[in-house]
Formats: sequence, structure tokens, C-alpha cells
Amino acid sequence: MALSDCRIIELPKIHDIRGNLTFVEGDRHVPFDIKRVYYLYDVPGGSDRGGHAHAKLHQFMIAMSGSFDVVLNDGDRERRYHLNRSYNGIYICPMTWRYLDNFSSNSVCLVLASAYYDEADYFREKDDFMAAVQALKK
Repeated sequence: MALSDCRIIELPKIHDIRGNLTFVEGDRHVPFDIKRVYYLYDVPGGSDRGGHAHAKLHQFMIAMSGSFDVVLNDGDRERRYHLNRSYNGIYICPMTWRYLDNFSSNSVCLVLASAYYDEADYFREKDDFMAAVQALKK
């Protein structure tokens, strides 16, 4: 998979004068079955999160509140996305290095994942990730 496979996905938005509603369905709005949900919050301004990649995991990130940037790198190219709407999210395919920065005050990042937590699926060092990307190209 490549950076071109990662993309912003607009979720359904049901308008109502009492407040809007958005929902996410696995294998329908996101291209995987959802196995795990987690969220980041109380991230101090100026901090960053992430700084890793996954070998097999698919993820979908949403700025539930506030805003932040998601920077993605597939080993060849890098692209920055700004998330600031709760009805948009970014699909992150496997073998994509990511980090999050530029958090606004009181931001909340919701993450939907295709698998349960598995430390063996992580690339924690960028050099290891880059070596794995090069090995896949051979």
C-alpha cells in the first residue's frame, strides 16, 4: 500500500436543529472491520503523538473535538492533513509512518482500528520502518 491509498473520508452527517449526528460503520464507511477503538485527549499544546507505523493494521482517525495535524509517510513521500471536523476522518493504511502534531486546546482524537493491540505489529523506529519499506520493493 502507498500514501495514495490513505485518504480523507467524509462520514454521513444527519442535520437536526437539536444537534447533528454522525456515525461510522465498519466495512461500509471505513474499509475494514472495526476491532478496537481508542482516543487521545488532554494532549498539551505543542506536543506530538504517534511516531510509528504498523505492518498490518488499518486505522481511521477523527478529530472529535478541536483540531490536529496528521503527517503520513510511505517511505517515499510525506503528506500533512489537518483534521478539524467531527464528520471527516483519515484512513491510514498499513506500512504508513504517522505522527500527530499541532493539537489545539481540548482536542480529542478518536481512532478506529482493524485489529486488537499487538506490539509485534509496530515499527517504533523510523529506520526499521524505512528498511522494511525497501525490502518490500525488492
